Amino acid sequence: MTTTAQPTLTDTITYTDDGRSLTFTVGTQDIATYTYLPTDDQYESPRPFFHPLTTLEGDEVTIFRPWDHVWHKGLSWALPNVGEHNFWGGATYTRKTGYANLDNNGAMNHETFTSIQDTGSGITAAESLLWTGQPSGAGQDGQHLIAEKRRFGIQLLPTVNAWALLFETEMSNVSGAEIGIGSPTTEGRDNAGYGGLFWRGPRSFTGGEFRSENGAGSDEFMGTRSPWIAFTGQHDVTCRKSSILFVEDQANPGASNQWFARSSMFACLGSAPFFSEVVPLKEGQPLTYRYAVVVADGALEDEQAATLADAAKSALDGWL
Repeated sequence: MTTTAQPTLTDTITYTDDGRSLTFTVGTQDIATYTYLPTDDQYESPRPFFHPLTTLEGDEVTIFRPWDHVWHKGLSWALPNVGEHNFWGGATYTRKTGYANLDNNGAMNHETFTSIQDTGSGITAAESLLWTGQPSGAGQDGQHLIAEKRRFGIQLLPTVNAWALLFETEMSNVSGAEIGIGSPTTEGRDNAGYGGLFWRGPRSFTGGEFRSENGAGSDEFMGTRSPWIAFTGQHDVTCRKSSILFVEDQANPGASNQWFARSSMFACLGSAPFFSEVVPLKEGQPLTYRYAVVVADGALEDEQAATLADAAKSALDGWL
């Protein structure tokens, strides 16, 4: 049996840029790829995404374009109800139409990386994006809606065999009118408040276990509130277990916000600050949200999960 050398905090995180995506590497193991120039169809609401995300032992913890929801792209910032626009992909749910294809699928367009720096504790990239509505015709530009300043960082954590993806978004309204950001639940569909920083796991993770300060379980974690939440699943082929853990910055508007959490249908987890209430995005009043997403080898018991959440929170606080 071949064993993999375990990276340590002294290992260097490096990255490469192929002109379309950034790939981050620890030692010889690629752990994250960020595609900033996607080639997706407009119906899938083109946007940057992280895939694959991989543990330090080499197990992949994301899925890309699953047949049931081809607009699910690993880990991405995705919002289904942005005024009349859809930045999630697929059909839009509204109180009037239910799920319907409304020709309203926008795009989060990468403009430039303003910096990509080695901070000493990892690598941080700063990016500017312009969100545009669906073009009304071929060769036309979509309406300018939101100017986003995004930062993300890749760091190793000083506990267990884990690394953290730190994520920050600042969204500014450039549309000329107030935009209400909601979800299918704010449009009347019960317990479907998805929208935010959203992760979709491998098929083999179906039936895995959630864990937070509220205990452990499955789909009953949908819509719950807690500063952090973890999910553990098991891989095909290697039969190993891996965990992903989200920590929300408690300075976020509305924190602790609700989590969108599913296990029995398929494994997914996401921050959902617009789950049950429409949040207004006003001109001159940007909205900022910050998270840490941890990828760890192995299962997480109560004490391990809490310790890892504390380490991720410290990394997020220090990242300011």
